Amino acid sequence: MGEIQPKPHALLLPYPLQGHVIPFIHLATKLASNGFIITFVITESIHHQITRSKNQTNHYKEGGINIFAEARKSGLDIRYATVSDGFPLGFDRSLNHDQFFEGIVHVFSAHVDEIVGKLVQSDPPVNCLVIDTFYVFASPIARKYNLVNISFWTEPALVFTLYYHMDLLRINGHYDNYDKREDIITYIPGVESIKPTDLTSYLQTDPTTVVHRLITKAFVDIRNSDFVISNTIDELEPQIISVLRENQPFYSIGPILPTGLTKSSVPVSMWSESDCGPWLDTKPKGSVLYISFGSYAHTSKHNIVEIAHGLLLSEVNFVWVLRPDIISSEETDYLPTGYDRLIEYSGMIVPWCSQVDVLSHPAVGGFLTHCGWNSILESIWSGVPMICYPLLTDQFTNRKLVVDDWKIGVNLHDKRSVTREEIAENIRCVMSGKSSDRFKQEIKKVKKTLENALARGGSSQKNLNQFTMDVKKKIRKNQ
Repeated sequence: MGEIQPKPHALLLPYPLQGHVIPFIHLATKLASNGFIITFVITESIHHQITRSKNQTNHYKEGGINIFAEARKSGLDIRYATVSDGFPLGFDRSLNHDQFFEGIVHVFSAHVDEIVGKLVQSDPPVNCLVIDTFYVFASPIARKYNLVNISFWTEPALVFTLYYHMDLLRINGHYDNYDKREDIITYIPGVESIKPTDLTSYLQTDPTTVVHRLITKAFVDIRNSDFVISNTIDELEPQIISVLRENQPFYSIGPILPTGLTKSSVPVSMWSESDCGPWLDTKPKGSVLYISFGSYAHTSKHNIVEIAHGLLLSEVNFVWVLRPDIISSEETDYLPTGYDRLIEYSGMIVPWCSQVDVLSHPAVGGFLTHCGWNSILESIWSGVPMICYPLLTDQFTNRKLVVDDWKIGVNLHDKRSVTREEIAENIRCVMSGKSSDRFKQEIKKVKKTLENALARGGSSQKNLNQFTMDVKKKIRKNQ
């Protein structure tokens, strides 16, 4: 009789930011549905924020809260654990950004190593490490415990290949150079052309920060991965993905979203969510602009004030998600005086909401977005054109895909400050008239591409099946 082959038992570890935790949670259910045993590990701080947002006060303990409880009831084998990031719960990670990321680079790996050491002794033992690409310690830990080393890239392949080829950008003077060139970049393998202003923010700024060191080290470590899985789609980035596959196994399995973009049974939000549904129900179809700048990036008080006035000038209905720390943790008074009265009937401002619920509501016809990758995928799936207002990191490159490549949105600005007039003009462009109709037609085509990729026999489904088979082969080889 043949030897019984062990199931893949993957430890999943997301980066400790909302935009990374969300696709990791959806990946956990996707892999578990494809025959994996999953042990999902998040930092104690992220766990505390998620459970607090659900009005739960008791902290995780063995046998305690499991955010995957509903998924487990449906038959998925997803276990759950937390790990310290090296800082106390009360430490303000946003306000002390650099100190926090120094800890992620230098301290966090020891805590991860300790929990991995315990989980390889579990029943059945962990045999795969699925870790966020931005972590710098994946390969040493995978080697130490003889684990299959899988890197999960939560952003588009275009951003991945720019970081992967930082050496070319440096050699050609487009990065890490005092006399930075401003000409079009045409030498990145698989990328026909890209403007320097469409590079990620970290490839446009001072390269001496902790985040720059982290990215550089992570993209050295990525070359030691056995497999890379990515939240993108072959058909959306065909040339780039084809070239990447010449370097190492790269599987596009996106869009990694809850089935049909219904609200996930697993709590993913780190903030308490306001219910916008009753207000949206009172508005005509396609008449509401949704505005959100994500969970992490900050902007200036000037720009918030200009956006506020631009919304009034546009005379559009809107739902605006304004995190209390959108300027900083220390400044929470930023709207024009009396603004609540001015928008009494036309606008709804909330600190946080279920984005998928709002985007999928029939009343919503446009999205003013920071261009986080999760937001873009959710907007495409909902058929909602975008006004692009990138603030940080991959968002500038994501904007290029939305505006230039797929033509499903407009670019709000290429400078640090925005004006109320240009905001109002862009809102009208996306929300009404012939240009609005054109965006809606184009986004329908892109949505169809996503649907086809996920369908039986689609590219993402084939890639997921191939990835699963390849992981099983690698596990057998490692035994």
